[in-house]
Amino acid sequence: MKQRDKFSHRERLPNNDSIMTRESWKIFQIMAEFVEGLERLAQIKPSVSMFGSARTPPDHPWYKLAEEIAYALSQAGFSVVSGGGLGIMEAANRGAFAGKSPSIGLNIQLPEEQSDNSYQDISLHFRHFFSRKVMFVKYASAYVVLPGGFGTLDELSEILTLVQTGKTRRIPIILVHTPYWEGLIAWFRDTLAAQGTIDPGDLALFKVLDEPKAVVDAIFDFYENRGLEPSDAEQEILLDL
Repeated sequence: MKQRDKFSHRERLPNNDSIMTRESWKIFQIMAEFVEGLERLAQIKPSVSMFGSARTPPDHPWYKLAEEIAYALSQAGFSVVSGGGLGIMEAANRGAFAGKSPSIGLNIQLPEEQSDNSYQDISLHFRHFFSRKVMFVKYASAYVVLPGGFGTLDELSEILTLVQTGKTRRIPIILVHTPYWEGLIAWFRDTLAAQGTIDPGDLALFKVLDEPKAVVDAIFDFYENRGLEPSDAEQEILLDL
């Protein structure tokens, strides 16, 4: 028998009934995550989603910077949403918790379990990254992205893609700490845009800033001639997010 032939015999496949049953019931778990998230976060507007490394210690300048930005945003009336973990996520929640607006953590269950930080007015827990991602975007008036690793880059890529393709409304996307991001931005410009895999205009979807006040000012400047609430057309887009 040829090697490829033995894989074509249906009788050799295992019985997948139990697997299919588990997969089907998984739908209800996913629905529950969406329902709880939508119900508990619908009232936090306006909000800013903040991202950054879970590995940044509290005595690091990036931690202090994230805490200062979150505090300034909270005092300005924005709820602050983070991933709920340690590092820069903790700094974001900590700064918001000290301010006057809600501090929200969207915690994720991981094989190497994430520790929730203790600075959350609203704490949600997710098994699925994709449902958690929707919650980061759904009610965000802005994204603030500090230095981080793959997870941070994943969230940055997600919002850039959604805005670029018109699957969500245009919001401020702010990268914080110029030295950390300049290599990536150079690659966007000199490789992606130069090779035509993105439009040169896509580089205007985000800006890079370094100071807490500049971050807050940039968000208010973006909304200066329009309200923070999504327009009717934007509401329709967000319904299909």
